[in-house]
Amino acid sequence: MLKLYNSLTKQKEIFKPINAKEVKMYVCGMTVYDYCHIGHARVLVVFDLIVRHLRTRFDKVTYVRNITNIDDKIINRAIENQEDFQTLTQRFIEAMHEDEKALGVLPPDFEPKATDYIDQMLIMIKSLEEKGFAYQASNGDVYFAVRKFKEYGKLSGRNLDDLQAGSRVDVEDKKRDPLDFVLWKTAKPNEPKWASEWGDGRPGWHIECSAMSNDILGNNFDIHGGGFDLTFPHHENEIAQSECANNSQFVNYWLHVGFIKINDEKMSKSLDNFFTIREILKKYSGEVLRFFLISTHYRSPINFSEDNLNNAKTAINRLYTAIRDLESSEAAMNEVIINDDYEQRFMKALDDDFNTPMAIAVLFELGKEINAQRTKDLDRAKGLAQHLKQLANALGLLEQTDFFTQGVALSDNEINEKIEQRNQARQDKNFALSDSIRDELAEQNIILEDNNNTTTWRKLT
Repeated sequence: MLKLYNSLTKQKEIFKPINAKEVKMYVCGMTVYDYCHIGHARVLVVFDLIVRHLRTRFDKVTYVRNITNIDDKIINRAIENQEDFQTLTQRFIEAMHEDEKALGVLPPDFEPKATDYIDQMLIMIKSLEEKGFAYQASNGDVYFAVRKFKEYGKLSGRNLDDLQAGSRVDVEDKKRDPLDFVLWKTAKPNEPKWASEWGDGRPGWHIECSAMSNDILGNNFDIHGGGFDLTFPHHENEIAQSECANNSQFVNYWLHVGFIKINDEKMSKSLDNFFTIREILKKYSGEVLRFFLISTHYRSPINFSEDNLNNAKTAINRLYTAIRDLESSEAAMNEVIINDDYEQRFMKALDDDFNTPMAIAVLFELGKEINAQRTKDLDRAKGLAQHLKQLANALGLLEQTDFFTQGVALSDNEINEKIEQRNQARQDKNFALSDSIRDELAEQNIILEDNNNTTTWRKLT
């Protein structure tokens, strides 16, 4: 029985899809004007894991993740680069797909681009205007009248009066209420534009997700997800405009992924602690980064640090070591499964709001038994190893077939450099890093020996 924490109701609920045979899920994707950062990586990996698990529980899962390929940031970056906005966005869409592949993220069923759904956005805006929820201001922009939607704030828990008290109004703003948000923006010189009955312009950010999800999944669907930072105002505005346009509930379950902190500080370019996925992949494999991102429950904040990445690397090494040289037939694995409860506990953890830390703990229990059985019952060890790989694959882990042949041939100088790094870590009392370096070398059959404050090494043959 699958349970989800619903951000709308602020409680864990039994998941009941609208159609018992199909789950429909929409996730807010990337705004493609730059390379994806570590926060994007967490959203990509978490919802990939979620959709993988949903597909083990339901006959069909339709997963939509959009691409925002027109907004102020994109326009400004294109102007700065002196290039067409479509050329800019296509380049970063391709880069995003490269990052996804490195992280083991499977492609969504639909990946709609905002600029392909302008007509659907205009239809929805017109419907909102006809129902009295939208108006055109004197500057030509079309706005949603927030106070017309009586349930505004039900997702984020925000109070309209408190929001108004803290709002600032631009002197050029022609909105009737400072809380109103833009649906259609009048074209400025040298900006991309589309024709509409309100004049040439382009869509506001919020309307795109409502129009795309409505067109692909219908007026009411099961799950909507994204980063926690999107709860307000983006998701709140999506609810308002969608429910007013369609006169029906928009989404039944809302899932939000927690923040990433860098060394216990909020990630920010201004703090110079901003990391792109590809910067991290220069030093760590995509699977190490993926393991790190799912080692904490998706709703909890996660602290990104080199120590934590090294711990993730050590953990992945342990799992691969457990299955090393233990090929097994499907029949042998099935024989083992009959007598074990690993899969039951693993699936129970994921059914409990995708509790990946608990699921990963089961993997390590299984790995420990495999190591114990190697010298006692090799057939059982082989069956358990195949079982471990199968369960880990459900998390997008242990999918590399060449793990032990990647970068094995370290030179003597490289080995000595790592020993120096380990010695410095020990001097700094950073024992987690020290242990991870020792484990990394051990995986390559390089054994360290510490005697009288001196470290020597030898290779196992």
